[in-house]
This record gives sequence, structure tokens and C-alpha cells, in this order.
Amino acid sequence: MIFMSDVYLLLGSNLGDREKYIADSKQCIENELGPILKESSMYRTAAWGNTNQPDFINQVVLVSSAWKPQEVLSRILGVETYLGRARINKWGARTIDIDILFYADQCIDEQNLIIPHPYLHQRNFTLIPLLEIAPDLYHPVLNKTITELCEHVLNDLSVQKIALQAQLVDVCV
Repeated sequence: MIFMSDVYLLLGSNLGDREKYIADSKQCIENELGPILKESSMYRTAAWGNTNQPDFINQVVLVSSAWKPQEVLSRILGVETYLGRARINKWGARTIDIDILFYADQCIDEQNLIIPHPYLHQRNFTLIPLLEIAPDLYHPVLNKTITELCEHVLNDLSVQKIALQAQLVDVCV
């Protein structure tokens, strides 16, 4: 019997055709990790960390995956590379960024992987899409739901819901 885990991912793009990179990354995620069960709306957000760059398009997806956390990380790094991600500057502009927010209810603290994502509670662009699809999701470290975390987030970056009609293309065969 295969055990499937709920994995919440944050997708972000601020270079090129951002909507297409998000759509292509979702197709690759389904091919590499498992089916997407839920997805938030897309949001236009100001850059966080390194603010002197174009706005991002962000979206949160819930994936059902049989892969273990380190395997999920390896596979999403492969998707990022496939879609042209170049890691030049921390928090720099990118074609696609995929962050693991939650992996089931696990807490992981390893050199290359921290779950839940260590900054998610500080970022409107993460919390607002999460709130849309999982308001009662429980943060096992902070002992709060996403709704409760949203009530206490301190950053004031602009996060605006947008309506897009992106077409999915089979890019990961």
C-alpha cells in the first residue's frame, strides 16, 4: 500500500511570462510529485527580502505525494532547473521558485530542508493564498492555524488577487 502525504507548496515567479511559468510548474509538479488537490488564486505581490526587483505572481497548491520530504525537495529543485531557475542571488529574481511550506504534520530541521517553511508566518504572500485553501491548517511549531497566523503577520507588502487564464502545456514528459 502506498502512503500519500499532503504537501503544501508555494509557487512564485517574477521573470518572463510569470503566469506561464506558474502553469508549467504545476504541470511538472503533477508529473513529478502527484496530483494537485487544491490551488489558491494567483496573487501579484511585491518582492520580499530583496525588494529592488519586479513583482511576483504567487500561488499555493496542495499536492498529494508518495515521495518522502527529501525526495520532494530534490524533485522540485529539478523542476526549477528545468524551467530555467538560476540561483545567483539570495531572494533574487527568478523564473520559478517552489517552496515546501508543509509536509503532512511533520517538523523537519535538516541542513538543506526546514519544514514547516521557516518564514511562512512572516509573509503575507504565503499566508493569504494558504488562508484561501487551508484556513484551519495547523502550524505544528507555532501551534496556530493559518487563520490565527494571518491575524498577527507584521509585513505590509502588497498582495493582490488576480484573475488569469493561463494555459497548461505539457512541458515535463
